[in-house]
Amino acid sequence: MSAKDAPPPLPEPLLVEVADSHTHMDLQSGTVEEALVKAAAVGVTTVVQVGCDVKGSQWAAETAAAHENVHAAVALHPNEAPRIVLGDPDGWSRQGARQGGGDSALDEALDEIDRLAALPHVLGVGETGLDFFRTGPEGIAAQERSFRAHIEIAKRHGKTLVIHDREAHADVLRVLDEEGAPERTVFHCYSGDAAMAEICAAKGYYMSFAGNVTFKNAQPLRDALAIAPLELVLVETDAPFLTPAPFRGRPNAPYLIPVTVRAMAEVRGIGENELAGAIAVNTARAFDY
Repeated sequence: MSAKDAPPPLPEPLLVEVADSHTHMDLQSGTVEEALVKAAAVGVTTVVQVGCDVKGSQWAAETAAAHENVHAAVALHPNEAPRIVLGDPDGWSRQGARQGGGDSALDEALDEIDRLAALPHVLGVGETGLDFFRTGPEGIAAQERSFRAHIEIAKRHGKTLVIHDREAHADVLRVLDEEGAPERTVFHCYSGDAAMAEICAAKGYYMSFAGNVTFKNAQPLRDALAIAPLELVLVETDAPFLTPAPFRGRPNAPYLIPVTVRAMAEVRGIGENELAGAIAVNTARAFDY
């Protein structure tokens, strides 16, 4: 194993326990049990496992049912919706190459997300939203239709909406306004600037910051974090992606949350215990556990 693939070392434990509000343990190496033990050893005692397609959402629901400190969110990722409708000839997603199934295939997948969203240990509907980075103009209609359906599912079941917003800020905010956002809405891996953070704050949307807040070129993210109301701030790994500096490019996992929390506390100019305490309360409120 090269140094680049080696898991980073365990950070100093946090003294105040926190939750990883967004992780993908199904994409990480090792078992769920191993991931949870390592995370708990550094003060990360709760994780939200997030589904991105039908299979991943089923896995999230099963995993949350089996572990009391794992909560599930279920959804079709914004990039998954156009693949279901139009097909995925390159097999870029985990399912390999696929034929398009049209709108009826999307309806069928959404029905399964709806079924899973009703389960008691599923606390969130997401990650859903819009992604104009990876999907071209031909896929936007499917993305938006899927996003609107997820908003409706979240509201009907009283679950938290978890948003994936990549290069689509104005359109995500527009659809939320048009549909009416659920009572609890989380912008996962918050990627907007300070001006957008003011809009989210005014609407009571939670902003969850990931390891990319530590990246050199991420000053707009740090500016947003600096002005976000403390009671709306969450932390996440989005593991195995977005590993915080100085471990960028190596595999991420929930046990690395303390690295990001410490960087966030520095941006806020508060102690890490104060920030961790706020994050713990906020995450429980955001996901209603």
